[in-house]
Amino acid sequence: METSVRDIFTAKFHPRSIIENPSEDRLRDLALEQGGILSEFGNLAVTTRVRNRIAKFTEVVLGELEEEYIKLVDDVLAYLKDRDVIMLDRVMCQQDAHKKRCRVYVAADYPRIPLMWGNTLFPAEPGEPDFITVTVPDWPEKKVLVFPEAGITLIMGSDYKGENKKAMLRQVMYWAKKEGNLGLHAASKILRILKDGKLSDKGFLLFGLSGTGKTSLACHSHWLRPPERVIIRQDDVVILKSDGGAIGTEESFYMKTDGLEPAAQPLLYAAAISPRAILENVHVDPKTGKVDFFDSTLTSNGRAMVKRRDIAFTDHEIDLDRVDYMVFITRHNEIIPPVVRLSQEWGAAAFMLGESVETSAGDPAEAGKQRRVVGTNPFIVGSEEEEGNLFLKILRHNPHMQCYLLNTGQVGGLTGGQKITVFDSVKILEMIARDKIIWKSDDFWGYDVPVEIPGLDMARFDLNNYYSEERIQALRQALKHERLA
Repeated sequence: METSVRDIFTAKFHPRSIIENPSEDRLRDLALEQGGILSEFGNLAVTTRVRNRIAKFTEVVLGELEEEYIKLVDDVLAYLKDRDVIMLDRVMCQQDAHKKRCRVYVAADYPRIPLMWGNTLFPAEPGEPDFITVTVPDWPEKKVLVFPEAGITLIMGSDYKGENKKAMLRQVMYWAKKEGNLGLHAASKILRILKDGKLSDKGFLLFGLSGTGKTSLACHSHWLRPPERVIIRQDDVVILKSDGGAIGTEESFYMKTDGLEPAAQPLLYAAAISPRAILENVHVDPKTGKVDFFDSTLTSNGRAMVKRRDIAFTDHEIDLDRVDYMVFITRHNEIIPPVVRLSQEWGAAAFMLGESVETSAGDPAEAGKQRRVVGTNPFIVGSEEEEGNLFLKILRHNPHMQCYLLNTGQVGGLTGGQKITVFDSVKILEMIARDKIIWKSDDFWGYDVPVEIPGLDMARFDLNNYYSEERIQALRQALKHERLA
């Protein structure tokens, strides 16, 4: 059975030596010795061989453990008998009731992986690990094996830090569901606004596949002025509780850096140039240390691992006491308005439809293609239907929660259409919090579409500017049939 994987690991994991919990400074020094360089900002820049998650080579093993998996686990552990490994312990989540102890073992030739991963979570606490990840980057084939019941993940043939990050998050989402909660691939933030002369906190969850704008929108100030402000909480994964609160998981942000510049994204840019940041697969001149966030020679999936404290408008908390708004980020380029307001049933449908687009973070070969992922969460273990029904149950238990579909693509087609900008999207989120959007019911879809959004010229998004009425109806019918299918 699955739990025997932990027994196999305990009995047969005997590497040549284990470097136990080296300090961050030691890991940084080792990473520099192993090919890292210092950028013009004084932060560490590293380059990996694999530059995105290897989702197509990932297998989740549930039920009876077949012989092929036992043999592969045995082979990996036998391989490590002649290798030195680094062991690093960390803790996920802040609340005692939800804390999980996490441990990674990484081949010692790759100190940058535990360095970056260690910055992701909170300091270690005593006790045996709930989750274990073993990473062997120089394994001859790419393969990720996930054993949820045992809390163990094997990563083979990849030196990409994101694989280790998601290994632990996948495990915590699986266990959250077993405990009656729901792990979500979503960022979280608060907009503190004046309403009726009083400050009011509005909690947002932002759903979206990596690379679709989730982090950019989560880490935006909305140009609010005191006493109004934003409070940024989480970037990637939260645990939604039945009472409508959301538990945070991480102590860092792992953000895409493509085209990063201070005018459009001042908070993220400032964090990326912090000496504490670690740049991964970002173009850095080896002689001068000059950083070019617009050079995609290495990959269009360049990343910066940044600490939360280096992002303005964060605080010491990572949880939301109350979620008011669920925002599903999609990237559609034809007829979906910049924002749509959904009933709770439509919200559950949007969760299950998971309308998005593939990016270089998932599969570079498929980047730009339309993709559907339940919950915009590629890390669901087990029944997707169970997650959708649990999501709807939580919505019905918390009638104050309102769902939206936010389009960060275009209206009117890729050629000649109207781009929905970051400015548009952050203004929309602000006006959602202020309850200033004027809506009308769309009889065709049964959800609400905006008539007026303060600060936006809605004429830019009028479909009649781009299509004939006949074409609009054809596109609507096509999308409806696709959604029904």
